[in-house]
Amino acid sequence: MTGGSLGIRSGSYGTLDKQLQNGVLPIQASSATRTFKPSKMFKEKETLVHWICKFAGRKRVGMLFLCVISAAVFVWVLYVGKGEDRESDRVPNINRNLPLNNSGSPLINKVQSIKIDNSTPLPASVRGAEVGVVPSPPPYFLGYTLPPGHPCNTFTLPPPPADKKRTGPRSCPVCYLPVEEAVALMPKFPSFSPVLKNLTYIYEENLKKETEFGGSDFGGYPNLKQRDDSYDIRELMNMHCGFVKGSKPGHGTGFDIDDNDLLEMERCYGVVVASAIFGAFDVIQHPKNISEYSKQTVCFYMFVDGETEADLKNELESGKIGLWRIIVVRNLPYTDGRRNGKIPKLLLHRLFPNARFSLWIDGKLQLVVDPYQILERFLWRKNATFAISRHYRRFDVFEEAEANKAGGKYDNASIDFQIEFYKNEGLTPYSEAKLPITSDVPEGCVIIREHVPISNLFTCLWFNEVDRFTSRDQISFSTVRDKIAARTNWTVNMFLDCERRNFVVQVINFPFFFYVLCSEICLKNFML
Repeated sequence: MTGGSLGIRSGSYGTLDKQLQNGVLPIQASSATRTFKPSKMFKEKETLVHWICKFAGRKRVGMLFLCVISAAVFVWVLYVGKGEDRESDRVPNINRNLPLNNSGSPLINKVQSIKIDNSTPLPASVRGAEVGVVPSPPPYFLGYTLPPGHPCNTFTLPPPPADKKRTGPRSCPVCYLPVEEAVALMPKFPSFSPVLKNLTYIYEENLKKETEFGGSDFGGYPNLKQRDDSYDIRELMNMHCGFVKGSKPGHGTGFDIDDNDLLEMERCYGVVVASAIFGAFDVIQHPKNISEYSKQTVCFYMFVDGETEADLKNELESGKIGLWRIIVVRNLPYTDGRRNGKIPKLLLHRLFPNARFSLWIDGKLQLVVDPYQILERFLWRKNATFAISRHYRRFDVFEEAEANKAGGKYDNASIDFQIEFYKNEGLTPYSEAKLPITSDVPEGCVIIREHVPISNLFTCLWFNEVDRFTSRDQISFSTVRDKIAARTNWTVNMFLDCERRNFVVQVINFPFFFYVLCSEICLKNFML
């Protein structure tokens, strides 16, 4: 069923409605004037008229004819009016009985186009009906392409500057749209979620600690069979995803938040930008180059613990510091600060149940590009629901594990156990055979995502791996991604790390930096 053919059909009924409303019916004029001979009956009627005129005056005859004609017109108007009512009542009933969507499945990863084709036959379900209704498009965002000749279509990265003194990572140019254009392209509908349509979460007041290893009071203790079942992606799923105790996330669950703050978080319906600082480890970085529209429509939330709150009291004004609304978190569930930081990083869809899009940035980073421009460039233009930058140097999980061990990021035995477990499940070193996947290791300090069931499932599963194994989320990323990709057509947009460095910059906390430096120097001198 094409929109063109049905549109023309509905247009014809629009013309008929206008004619009926105006009290005018279409009249077909004959092509030529026809002459005919008066019939015998006509002559008899003419004789009758003369006979009436003979016995009555002309005035009385005129009045009689006038009354007869008026009565005939009155009867005719009543009859036609009833016919109009019946006709107008009948047309909408036909429209309401027709199906509104005849498409069996939504289009995915393609830009929808409607081609007018008046010769397309009607489907069997509506064949024979007098009126057709254009089927409504699937209620999903189907992507778009920029118009031909747009500068971003031909944009290419310039070669890196030849600076021998600087060999480390650096930023590169990114082709953003102006804020107004990016806002105009914001999807009206959510993106399609393959297979999974409804995701719900497990609450357990009485925790069953029957898992083989790992788990916590915050994330629950799912056993390995439950872990395997969570990767068996179905249309309806119920799974562990943190906050297993309490009535709702942030209320008696661990990672507890004030009720007034929770209410405000529930009122965030569009875009949320979130970050966190625990243990007064970083200094709050104020976003730059933010449009007035974003200041009015984007929710900026900074999660802090009690120690950080005490450090910020002099800067707080009505619960805010600049654009950031400060959310104080009580009863942190983990002793490991890095693991606590994974809660807002990976579970923003649980903390902001009504938000559509989110941008997570680590507390050490400063946002320097408008959120709508970032969302347009890395999600909407790519028709993606999850975007993260790849690591600037490492692409292989095995290399990442060794780098974590060398840097003392976690105890070596736990890292080795996690890698060995993944190897037994089929993890292999990264190679070109995995293309179009470009890396197995993300630079996880920024996450750009749309809150749809499949991306929510991904971050839930990713968090569960962090809760069960080590807090080094870069080690578990590819395992979760590949398990989901094996069962659906969903994947992650992994963009260049130099592009990530274009919209966030790291600002060194000099007091903390010198504190750490002096501590290391003093420790070395003491050992000597």
